[in-house]
Amino acid sequence: MTNFYVVATPIGNLGDISQRALNVLREVDLVLAEDTRTTKNLLNHFGIEKPIVSYHQHSKISKINEILAMLRNGQNLALVSDAGTPGISDPGGQLIEAIVRELGDLVKIEPIPGPSAITAIASVCGFPMDRFLFLGFPPAKNKRKKFFEEVIASKYPVILYESCHRILKTLGELKEVCSFPERKERTSFQIVVGRELTKKFETIYRGTLNEVAKEIENDKVGGNIKGEFVVAIDKK
Repeated sequence: MTNFYVVATPIGNLGDISQRALNVLREVDLVLAEDTRTTKNLLNHFGIEKPIVSYHQHSKISKINEILAMLRNGQNLALVSDAGTPGISDPGGQLIEAIVRELGDLVKIEPIPGPSAITAIASVCGFPMDRFLFLGFPPAKNKRKKFFEEVIASKYPVILYESCHRILKTLGELKEVCSFPERKERTSFQIVVGRELTKKFETIYRGTLNEVAKEIENDKVGGNIKGEFVVAIDKK
């Protein structure tokens, strides 16, 4: 049976990669990567030489068909993202769906679990996290108000991703939604924001929406706002 491995890679610290992930990357015929340069650097670091083929959010159906043909021909493939676990708020999900639909039992899809910003922030946020809601990235343009209304209406803690370019905009819009006059309930929220998790300049912000936004704004003035953010928010 042909194997398709969904391989988690480090979200920052290369020491977090698992031995099993390294074994798989050494054994497969080819690696599918969101950014071939990032994955090439990762493989080089561990002395792994493998063909790398690009697969990302702008890949066309023809690319998916090409990958399906490789699997039909018996090639064992590994899918990686730039960081963390593929298929979660990530273009790999569409590819996995196509493999399940088109190839069914002909291909064994095997998870190789590992680093994830979701579980990293959940483990340190200090909220009750036996249940939580993950919403990925907020919409870039349309439907943002509705998205943030869903966040503050959730009866569970919410985790979401955001880029360094929009983190302050997102926190500001969350504050706006919380203060709309039509909201009958005046609930305060606690928030934990992780920046550059597992990296040298990892920062974890804690407090109210206002407090955390102010801290991040101060860091932005100091030129220290880079990388990806992961946000956990819960009612007090």
